[in-house]
Amino acid sequence: MSEPVALTLKPKDFKSDQEVRWCPGCGDYAILAAMQSFLPSLGLEREKIAFVSGIGCSSRFPYYLNTYGMHSIHGRAPAIATGLATTRPDLSVWVVTGDGDALSIGGNHLIHALRRNVNFKILLFNNRIYGLTKGQYSPTSEVGKITKSTPAGSVDAPFNPLSLALGAEASFVARTLDSDRKHLQQVLTTAAQHEGSAFVEIYQNCPIFNDDAFEVLKNPDSRDETLIRLTHGEPITFGPEGKYAVVRNGWGIKVAETASVPPSDIVVHDETVTDPSYAFALSRLSGENLDHTPIGVLRNVKRDTYDASVRRQVEAAKPVDTTPEQELTKLLTGGDTWTIL
Repeated sequence: MSEPVALTLKPKDFKSDQEVRWCPGCGDYAILAAMQSFLPSLGLEREKIAFVSGIGCSSRFPYYLNTYGMHSIHGRAPAIATGLATTRPDLSVWVVTGDGDALSIGGNHLIHALRRNVNFKILLFNNRIYGLTKGQYSPTSEVGKITKSTPAGSVDAPFNPLSLALGAEASFVARTLDSDRKHLQQVLTTAAQHEGSAFVEIYQNCPIFNDDAFEVLKNPDSRDETLIRLTHGEPITFGPEGKYAVVRNGWGIKVAETASVPPSDIVVHDETVTDPSYAFALSRLSGENLDHTPIGVLRNVKRDTYDASVRRQVEAAKPVDTTPEQELTKLLTGGDTWTIL
């Protein structure tokens, strides 16, 4: 018997024949290119990978990837992907969604998928605006945001997607940027290796309706002061020459100047902490103005997955000593049937 041939797929093998159509300068282009370059590292046939999207600019993804995919309905991608992941454990299942699609009409589907710990990966593109429908405020838009639907400024308090995911007991939670290809691919790799629901928020620029929403995190003059790059097992310091550090502060954490605190007070990042309150505290560092924004993996813990548990129940319920015909006869002649006269 011959040995199986190792897959040698390349990024070009994951490019479909469809014309990529987003607005010029959209961050989705960078995310798509990073994903196409990342997918060969899975070592899977294209037929073993599936992308399910909802409605929005990001939801064009299945058209542009040469894998299986489904452009589904508004907010329901996690529900559809749950069925796929549960019935097809041989697939690598990915959900692509946006801040409007996932956190507004799809809010319940998102939190319950994370609560159940379904074995798929959710990529939430957050541009803090509704792009496809031309610039209304979204569930992540900051207070006071002037948009077509809030001409006097939004009065809604925005969601923090990472805090929401952690509140739903997501077993894997991470954040990255569309323009940082190396970091984005590192996060995708770690998410792909996780068994269970992996939630990844990607800050994504919308140049038409919310340009430069994350400029403070990308501009060389400000990014070192605002980006907190998390590395498991390493003290959390950032800024020029590690000027700032994340330290314990009562029940929570805060940012302080590194020189003003003893080294023992600096938090050493541990993404495997079972209690989600530590990762939740990290997620709260990034306020609406993005002054201190952690990127990387905040939480990565193990717990039973929904789909594996369901398959075990199905397997245990299968009849052992009877044929399907005998089971049907038993059902039709059993006590749970009745006759209509």
